[in-house]
Amino acid sequence: MPSSGGRLVLLAGDGIGPEVAHEARRVLELLAPAVEIDEQLIGGAAIRATGTPLPDKTRDACLASVAVLKGPVGDPEFDAADVRPEQGLLALRGALDTYANLRPAVAEGVDVLIVRELVGGLYFGASGVRDDGTAFDTCEYTPAQIERVVRRAFGLARGRSSRLASVDKANVLETSRLWRRTVNSVAGDYPDVQVEHVLVDNAAMQLATNPEQFDVIVTENMFGDILSDLAAAVTGGLGLAPSASLSDGGPGIFEPVHGSAPDIAGRGIANPTAMLRSTALLLEHGLDLPDEARRLTAAIESALGAAPTPDLGGTATTSELGAAVREQLSVDGASVATYRA
Repeated sequence: MPSSGGRLVLLAGDGIGPEVAHEARRVLELLAPAVEIDEQLIGGAAIRATGTPLPDKTRDACLASVAVLKGPVGDPEFDAADVRPEQGLLALRGALDTYANLRPAVAEGVDVLIVRELVGGLYFGASGVRDDGTAFDTCEYTPAQIERVVRRAFGLARGRSSRLASVDKANVLETSRLWRRTVNSVAGDYPDVQVEHVLVDNAAMQLATNPEQFDVIVTENMFGDILSDLAAAVTGGLGLAPSASLSDGGPGIFEPVHGSAPDIAGRGIANPTAMLRSTALLLEHGLDLPDEARRLTAAIESALGAAPTPDLGGTATTSELGAAVREQLSVDGASVATYRA
C-alpha cells in the first residue's frame, strides 16, 4: 500500500538526469518531509561505476522502497555496446513487476490517460536471429497479464468520466483477439464504465486529429509505447510528459518520458517539468498524498508561465524554474529565497 512515509529511492540517471532530479528532490523535501530519500545509481553512471546498468545494491534498495523516482537514462558512449544503460530500466521494471504504465497527456481541452501494459508483449518475448539471417521478435500475452492491466484501467476510468477505449489490432493479431476477449469479459464487472474497441491505426489517427474524444485508453506494450508518445506530442511534447509505472502492492517507478539529452547536459538549461510532473504522480500514487500532488501540479503550471526554459521560448535555467515552482508552493509561508541554491 502507498505510504506518506518510508524510504524512497531516487535514481538520477544520465545526461540531464542529475540536474532535473535535484529539482525534484527539493520539492519532495518540502512536500513529503517524512520520506527518507536514498540516491542510487542506474544506467550509464552505474555501468561506469560497477559494470552493470542495474547494480544489485540499486535493485535491492528499490525493492525495499515505498517508491522509485527515476531520471532519464542513456549515453551515446554505450550505443553500440553489449551492455547499455536502457537495459537497467527494463530489468528494474521486471524486478518490480510494474506492469501498468500511466501516461497522462493534458493540454487545453485535452485530458487523456493512456494505460500501457509494460512487462509483456513484443518487448519481452523470445527474439533472435536464425542461421539464415532471419530476425524474429515474439509477441505473447497470457490472459492473466491482460486482465490485471485492464482491471487497473477500468478502475482509473471509473474515477474519471467512466469512459474506456481499448486499443488493439484484433483484425490481424491473435494476441489482440485475446486482448479484446479479455476486455469484454472484465467489462461485466464494471457496468458503469462505457467501453469501446479501437484498432490501433485508427486510434493513432484519432489521437492526432481529435484527441478530445478520449479519456482513458488501455493497450498493450508496443502500441502503448507509440500512442503515448503521439499523445505527448499533441499536448506539448515529450519534454513535458511524465509517467508512472505501477505494480500490485509493491513500489512504483515514476519518471519523465524524455531522454537524457546529453547535448545540453551540464548547461543548466534543461526543462525539469516532466520530472516534476512525475513527482506529482509519485505523491498521488506512490505516497498517498493526493492534496500535495494537486498543489505541485498547480505550482508547475503557474511556474511555466512565470519562468519558461529555453525550449519553451524563455530564458529561465533549470534551477530558476525549480525555484519558481517552490515559490508557488509557498510552503509554510516561507519565501522562495529560503530555497534558492
